[in-house]
Amino acid sequence: MATRAINGCGLLRTAGYPPLASFVSLRFFDRRRCPSALCERNHTLGHGSSWSLQRSELNRQLRYGHSLVDSVMEELAVIRANRRIRASVKLGFPSSKELFDSKLEKRTLEKGLLLEFRKDSEKTLLAVVKKPDGKKNWMVCDQNGVMSSIRPQQVTYIIPGIENFDETNISDFVQKAQDILDPSILECAWAELLEHNKSVTAEELAEVIYGSKESLESYCAHLLLSRDDIYFSTVDRKGYCCIYEPRPSIQVEELIKRKLVKESSEKDLEEFVHLLMSAKALPAQSKPSKSSWMKEDKVKTKIESLEAYSLDMLKSDEQRKTAGNILKAMGLMRTSSAAVNLLIDIGYFPVHVNLDLLKLNIPEYSEEALSATDNILMVSNDPDEGNRKDLTFLKVYAIDVDEADELDDALSVTRLPDGRIKVWIHVADPTCFVAPGSIVDREAMRRGTSIFLPTATYPMFPEKLAMEGMSLQQGKLCKAVSVSVTLHQNGSIADFTIENSIIRPTYMLTYESATELLHLNLEEEAELRILSEAALLRFQWRRDQGAIDTSTIEPRIKVANPDDPEPSITLYVEDQSNPAMRLVSEMMILCGEAIATFGSCNNIPLPYRGQPQSYISTSAFSHLPEGPVRSAAYVKIMRAAEMNFRTPVRHGVLGIPGYVQFTSPIRRYIDLLAHYQVKAFIRGETLPLSASELEGIACLVNVHTRVARRLQNSSLRYWLLEYLRRQPRERKFCALILRFIKDRTAALLLVEVGIQATAVVSMGKEIGDEIRVIVDESHPRDDVLFVREV
Repeated sequence: MATRAINGCGLLRTAGYPPLASFVSLRFFDRRRCPSALCERNHTLGHGSSWSLQRSELNRQLRYGHSLVDSVMEELAVIRANRRIRASVKLGFPSSKELFDSKLEKRTLEKGLLLEFRKDSEKTLLAVVKKPDGKKNWMVCDQNGVMSSIRPQQVTYIIPGIENFDETNISDFVQKAQDILDPSILECAWAELLEHNKSVTAEELAEVIYGSKESLESYCAHLLLSRDDIYFSTVDRKGYCCIYEPRPSIQVEELIKRKLVKESSEKDLEEFVHLLMSAKALPAQSKPSKSSWMKEDKVKTKIESLEAYSLDMLKSDEQRKTAGNILKAMGLMRTSSAAVNLLIDIGYFPVHVNLDLLKLNIPEYSEEALSATDNILMVSNDPDEGNRKDLTFLKVYAIDVDEADELDDALSVTRLPDGRIKVWIHVADPTCFVAPGSIVDREAMRRGTSIFLPTATYPMFPEKLAMEGMSLQQGKLCKAVSVSVTLHQNGSIADFTIENSIIRPTYMLTYESATELLHLNLEEEAELRILSEAALLRFQWRRDQGAIDTSTIEPRIKVANPDDPEPSITLYVEDQSNPAMRLVSEMMILCGEAIATFGSCNNIPLPYRGQPQSYISTSAFSHLPEGPVRSAAYVKIMRAAEMNFRTPVRHGVLGIPGYVQFTSPIRRYIDLLAHYQVKAFIRGETLPLSASELEGIACLVNVHTRVARRLQNSSLRYWLLEYLRRQPRERKFCALILRFIKDRTAALLLVEVGIQATAVVSMGKEIGDEIRVIVDESHPRDDVLFVREV
């Protein structure tokens, strides 16, 4: 017989000699502790040190049974020598098509057969055929006692030699199969069959390894072959019978390597899941820090995959697969929200993590930009130093929110002898520090705008430069661009000048303190009262020109410690129609109109901003109360703003012939571009940008600006919802009905909070009416707010 001895094991057998399983049995050594019958071959296939350890154990056991094993080996050698040709003829190693087809025995379904069928993509069951079900299907009773109808295509194997099997014995049959099932013996079979280039059916393999192709042994051989994904491959199938052939050695080697890598990966995953479960179980104050997850590379890779999955910012399919496997192992849905919650649970993300901020990934300032900033602050290099007008004699008011870090603008005023009012809008002059195209300028253009969030501020310029060098500061000499405007008695512009200046801000006021000073009407603050008068003149003049008043209630939130589970929240609700806010906004609009007129008269390319007036007359909304209700109606019909970089465009909503944003060059890059152009013209220099160049830059910057605006709005709304979530359930809020959406469902404005919501209101309520509501649900993470009228 043609056989092969490998570490004492022959595979193919002839009648009268024991099958392979009897040699690889407890009669000689503990088969379960033996890695396989191919120890030497395993070494070449890369099994590593584990095989060496097992081989040592095998050799140790063999020393105790040395004479017995030697006897068996000698007997096998004689068998090989004497019966090689006879065994080859008897068993044969055919490759001809005729013999190959003869192996595929025709099998048909009939009552009483025991078969294996596929329940789903990952599960197979044994069942007994009971009766036909229609033309093609069959009713079967599976090993769990469940009756079901199966299609013939679901049948994966018919156990041979069984008729009228009792389904109550399936469990015993399965258990007996498990008792004799030994996957390690399959490697021995592969090596022997590969050497002779022989293919097999499950029954033939059963005859080889068990010495029998009875039902139980054949089923066990089928299990070995069908579950194997390394040594054998299916080469043909007819009906319910498969032919398997041994894979080439080089392919097996590669598959084993892949299997080892997979097993290692699964072990790493198991260890990582254990880490996650441990971190989840810890109290909030004891959870691992974010940096601790970055210390070990394989942990870092997995946590970064989870983070990328949570932010929908996956860089590769491998990251997606890794994150999905982690979530599955944790028993979670494979969704970004599940990944977010998991990262919060382990302390990697704070409870109130700002996902939009992480997605935006605001870049750090480069070392080159920071170095340039230090040089700017150390070396005074003002190109307008010899051409600045001293305006330090003026009383200067800087009015802004109380937590403002960058102060761009301030105001001065005087009454002329003829009774007319002359105002100065002083604007910070960052262009005396930064030149177009410089490294600091490029960094500012990349950001496009400062980002103001309830939790932090991300300045357009490096913080030190923006706060210390460029910003207007109380009591200090500050460089500015001052736009002085003399008003006609009706509020229109009589004349204006634009000049570089030196100012010394007198007061830094919040809107609240400025409003209080106006109410007090102090004689020593007559300038503030004149500014308010000028603002009222301007507002009335613009209204006469068709301007629309869109003032409303505007909320602001300041969060002191956002990384805490319960951070401190301070809410401000500002009425844009209050005297101080009206004063500042009117003066900023006045400055924008003057710059647009200056640009138009001198043919200067600037970012002119306009907004066509709606076709619907404002008189259509005269029945609505002024303030938030009427403003909300106006906003619904407003047309989109537009830009022109050559000539002014009428701004219908503001009621002015042209407008240029000029008053926030520290926080808005578009304003800085206008400064570059105007300052160059005043110096008599060539303008740094043509209209087309200006348009190209503005287009790019506006993309960044829109993203920043969405981030600011979403962050504000999140913290407003968090504020509402913490309020007592019984608290009642005053709400204005802004409009009806459908039937009695209305859009509401919660006056004390400044947030909009929807609710069903009672009959008889009209637009503009006030109602009382309570908050039923507020979920910041899901952006959900439910309120109910009470």
